[in-house]
Amino acid sequence: MTSQVSSPSEQADEAVVGEQRKPAGTKDVRRLDRVIIRFAGDSGDGMQLTGDRFTSETASFGNDLSTLPNFPAEIRAPAGTLPGVSSFQLHFADHDILTPGDAPNVLVAMNPAALKANLGDVPRGAEIIVNTDEFTKRAMQKVGYATSPLEDGSLDGYSLHPVPLTTLTVEALKEFDLTRKEAERSKNMFALGLLSWMYHRPTEGTEKFLKSKFAKKPDIAAANITAFRAGWNFGETTEDFAVSYEIAPATTAFPVGTYRNISGNLALSYGLIAASRQADLPLYLGSYPITPASDILHELSRHKNFGVRTFQAEDEIAGIGAALGAAFGGSLAVTTTSGPGVALKSETIGLAVSLELPLLVIDIQRGGPSTGLPTKTEQADLLQAMFGRNGEAPVPVIAPCTPADCFDAALEAARIALTYRTPVMLLSDGYLANGSEPWRIPETDELPDLTVQFAQGPNHTLDDGSEVFWPYKRDPQTLARPWAIPGTPGLEHRIGGIEKEDGTGNISYAPANHDFMVRTRQAKIDGIEVPDLEVDDPREAKTLVLGWGSTYGPITAAVRRLRTAGESIAQAHLRHLNPFPRNLGAVLGRYEKVVIPEMNLGQLATLIRAKYLVDAHSYNQVNGMPFKAEQLAKALKEAIDA
Repeated sequence: MTSQVSSPSEQADEAVVGEQRKPAGTKDVRRLDRVIIRFAGDSGDGMQLTGDRFTSETASFGNDLSTLPNFPAEIRAPAGTLPGVSSFQLHFADHDILTPGDAPNVLVAMNPAALKANLGDVPRGAEIIVNTDEFTKRAMQKVGYATSPLEDGSLDGYSLHPVPLTTLTVEALKEFDLTRKEAERSKNMFALGLLSWMYHRPTEGTEKFLKSKFAKKPDIAAANITAFRAGWNFGETTEDFAVSYEIAPATTAFPVGTYRNISGNLALSYGLIAASRQADLPLYLGSYPITPASDILHELSRHKNFGVRTFQAEDEIAGIGAALGAAFGGSLAVTTTSGPGVALKSETIGLAVSLELPLLVIDIQRGGPSTGLPTKTEQADLLQAMFGRNGEAPVPVIAPCTPADCFDAALEAARIALTYRTPVMLLSDGYLANGSEPWRIPETDELPDLTVQFAQGPNHTLDDGSEVFWPYKRDPQTLARPWAIPGTPGLEHRIGGIEKEDGTGNISYAPANHDFMVRTRQAKIDGIEVPDLEVDDPREAKTLVLGWGSTYGPITAAVRRLRTAGESIAQAHLRHLNPFPRNLGAVLGRYEKVVIPEMNLGQLATLIRAKYLVDAHSYNQVNGMPFKAEQLAKALKEAIDA
């Protein structure tokens, strides 16, 4: 979420402590303008659920927020090991923010592995809450602790809160007919209750959620609610937590409207449904489950009431084949995948290019190559999206920049596909897919009209005066061919991957015809209408930072820091990567230096250099994590000074 007004608090990682006051009780309450919390524990400790619930309550309270879930690829990594650590970071504030934050102000570590895996990110002076029950000799040895970090002085630079979370949870649930192991599973709810007390988060939503989640197991629901309340009460009564904190709602960060917290994959799903309604077409998803794209399949399968049909195929090739068949039949057709799946789908994408049918190919990028890092983020599929097919098979490429923007990107991808009769690649990534932020729910009259006119009858007159249907006769403005629904009398025509004759659609091996068709398909993509690139340059800078996709948040936060420090730097962010905005060349020509940060080894920079002969400088990272604002600010400052 963006705002025209920057905040000085974006310049530092530490939460800003403001007014301190005394409530009616005995404990101090301090007002902060922002805070970054990271929950970390074993994969089975429920850290993603804990973080998600804290996020939901924070969103309902009205704070701006950004999240970063981080979990291992293994379904169940060995308990208590470093590879098995799962974490969830949440940055929330009383003003407009852009990233999940560089470093946590509060770390909740459920075991020694969680502490060791995350301590390097925690700045000195930050608060660390540890579950002391898990710091056994065996558990510490498993991650390389020769002595207990809780006792050897290694944590003296932090505000350490040792809490026996497991023991307290089991004690709180002793009235329930649960085994100790069953009771221990609720320790994440105890921790959630404690943090909810510390930061004055609402509790009603979590209790309602637990009742709904465990509706068929009321005893389990009651136990989790009891553990949650026990954590809240522990914070209220223990002497170890003498201060709680308030972060006011971000009343000035949002335009007027109705908001909800939304992840990138959920926003994409809603955007696809909205596009099908605006086009008055049934939505068809042909897909094969793959991390981190599977949530779109899960979500769309819940919406049969909107005419959505989902097909979980036996493999990636079958998924896109079914989707392309649905496109031929008149549906808004979608296939979802991640990088390895795009490779398998490439032949059918080329077939869609040849058939000139609308098809949305959604790639939720992840670390590669091959299986790579299934649960980590990357931006390394851009060149695959541009060129990863045999022959000259141009495809439009667009990329959302925030989780909420995935909704609008889905609508834009549908507009291009339906208007120009072409497959479209939408490049999201794991960071956007799993991260979340507030999203203003649009009114229906704000959505674009995507209505499609199908071919109804003959569209060409032969020399002898007879009227016929030519399936490859093109719209003079868009170069799109007619979309004919199978079974419509008089509109019979050939389909398939062999080259067609211009106009008639008959099979043709003529060299001149193939040359013409190749150039025409390229011209159709080159002629797609996309908005001009907007540049944020308040001081006529000499350096431009150009980004695409999910780097938007870190880049914008870094630019804010530099401008607050008195530096002059311009910023622009690309949504349309093929074709580029028509003014991109002119924009690049205005600056002495162009810096392109990417979570790859310089793929957009390669395209920019090749097309515009600009000596663009790459700043690259491929460690499976998003950029940090401080890291980018330093790199951009070096570029300005060079």
